Amino acid sequence: GDKAFAQFLTDEINEEKKIQKHKSLPKVSGGWELEVHGTEAKLVRKIAGEKITVTFNINNSIPPSAEEDTQEQQKPDEQEPELTSTPNFVVEVIKDDTKQTLVLDCHFPEDEIGHEGEEESDIFTIREVSFQPTGEADWKDTNYTLNTDSLDWALYDHLMDFLADRGVDNTFADELIELSTALEHQEYIKFLEDLKSFVKCQ
Repeated sequence: GDKAFAQFLTDEINEEKKIQKHKSLPKVSGGWELEVHGTEAKLVRKIAGEKITVTFNINNSIPPSAEEDTQEQQKPDEQEPELTSTPNFVVEVIKDDTKQTLVLDCHFPEDEIGHEGEEESDIFTIREVSFQPTGEADWKDTNYTLNTDSLDWALYDHLMDFLADRGVDNTFADELIELSTALEHQEYIKFLEDLKSFVKCQ
């Protein structure tokens, strides 16, 4: 059984490498620096008196509906449809002269993806906003968190503009999806390789 499993994994790894779009991770335009720690990625950008960081994790970032369809309809020789990774991401805006960090929790609404040509709509939404003490690893649940569900639209629009002014806009979000998808695929291949070594190990 293990031999067959290892052989299957070898074939699978070769297939995945064939369809791998990016041999190295795509860059995000606008002067963002990328740090990757396992499945977590962090983009950092400094502008006058501010540091903006965007953090996301590729785990569980592929919407579930995509996977179910492929199981049923796929013919053996068909190319698998492309899976896209749309992770939630957290934007932190740190101003040099304050002790507080503005934290915006953003996500890609599942039904919005792939609506080409709709210039008006944003491809991501802000879900929650809070202030956190700068430099503290653990955020406090006691800090007020604003949920955007019941928010005045004008205030919400200002928050979106605030992000766009700092380089977090639709273009950025598109590139983040591209980066996340490439990172997810890279980690998947690495996982298959680790699994193969593990299975082969007597």
